[in-house]
Amino acid sequence: MARNITTREQDYSQWYLDVIKAAELADYAPVKGCMVIRPTGYSIWENVQRYFDDAFKRTGHKNAYFPLLIPNSFLEKEAEHVEGFAPECAMVTHAGGEELEEPFAIRPTSETVIGHMYSKWIQSWRDLPVLINQWCNVMRWEKRTRLFLRTSEFLWQEGHTAHATREEAVEETLRMLDVYRKVMEEELALSVVPGEKTAGERFPGAVDTYSCEAMMSDKKALQAGTSHFLGQNFARAFEIRFQNQAGSLEECWTTSWGVSTRLIGAIIMTHSDDDGLVLPPRVAPVKAAILPISTDEKVIDDTLLPRARKLSAQLDDALGGLYTEVDTRFFLRPSDRFFYHLQRGVPLRLELGEKDMKAGTVRAVRRDTGEKLDIAQDALVPTALKILEDIQASLYSRAKTFREDNTHFAESYDELKAIIEEKGGFVEAYFGGTQGDERTVREETGATPRCVPLSDHSTGKCIITGKEGRKTIFARAY
Repeated sequence: MARNITTREQDYSQWYLDVIKAAELADYAPVKGCMVIRPTGYSIWENVQRYFDDAFKRTGHKNAYFPLLIPNSFLEKEAEHVEGFAPECAMVTHAGGEELEEPFAIRPTSETVIGHMYSKWIQSWRDLPVLINQWCNVMRWEKRTRLFLRTSEFLWQEGHTAHATREEAVEETLRMLDVYRKVMEEELALSVVPGEKTAGERFPGAVDTYSCEAMMSDKKALQAGTSHFLGQNFARAFEIRFQNQAGSLEECWTTSWGVSTRLIGAIIMTHSDDDGLVLPPRVAPVKAAILPISTDEKVIDDTLLPRARKLSAQLDDALGGLYTEVDTRFFLRPSDRFFYHLQRGVPLRLELGEKDMKAGTVRAVRRDTGEKLDIAQDALVPTALKILEDIQASLYSRAKTFREDNTHFAESYDELKAIIEEKGGFVEAYFGGTQGDERTVREETGATPRCVPLSDHSTGKCIITGKEGRKTIFARAY
């Protein structure tokens, strides 16, 4: 157990912050509620970003960039949207030493400005569909913040598409939700439940909102990503119209979808332990650290370092990038060097000492289990690759098992309240209540309806109203 990290059992919130500090992922910015993402944290984000960006491009989307400043009049065009975001908007009222005629919002999201541009670009059915994504920062003036999970400024991607028919837009909304699910499970090793949000949890201005819900190691839920079917609400507000094949004007059907740097928080809280950060190999900036170990400088310079660098180059070639690191900080004790890489979540530590050189082996240590094994140097590359894949699969399996073991079913409202209070986790129950009923559950239990799972179409007696309802997941959430 690391002395610089509070245990999860003792104080989960402090444990989370301690892991971030020890791994040097982020720090607090001078502006309250904002953060500085440090190189290790940003490298993780770059890897996460790459997997999603590749997936978006495979589904036909192209990247663009839209302005940071949004005229306040744009936000006011869609009433539900402005009502939902008004409390979080940061406004620019002065520039160039003068008061502006119209204030500008620092984008909390970009549906409005993108809707304005789509109204200029879309004229005919031949212009559709429009499939655009942007990687950017947004600002939502949060009162209660936590690094990565909820900050006033954060990084994300937001996809915005326009279609000729409702069916195409709904298909797009669900396709992108499944893209999220696949990347989260296969690359981030998160076990998520894709589902539809209830009325009280919908994105402001959306007809339907879908999300991927993940369970953290304290059994709370985290909304890992959302996909919104916007219907024609924004098309109507911004006059996004097209001439159909019959020559008549129609309003487009639009979608939007996004994931953010809160996924780094999800990775931390899903996989890490009381010693520090644990990273799935596919998002780890350093997948394997090679540590030459000796007190003899000549042995290090003549034998260990050249061999370590050769092994590092071979592994990088096999991994398809610069994913290994040779640790040359010989001024530190070996134990301190081990601890450094352990707390930064490096999936595989490779130790190369004089005895290892004579035996033609490398000592490998897995971060996820602490298992140690000796590998022949001439078999290091294929063996290390297999171990990394085993770690990736093991972390996903562990996360999935944890979620399933902490998912319970409640047949009544009293049972739901008891499970939330005594066990936590996800509670499945039939629900068909109103937004007022959702507020009642939140006020009395601290839990909210996270989603209606898409994989389960069963219906039953609503625990609140007694009417027919869909199976819904309730949980306390971040």
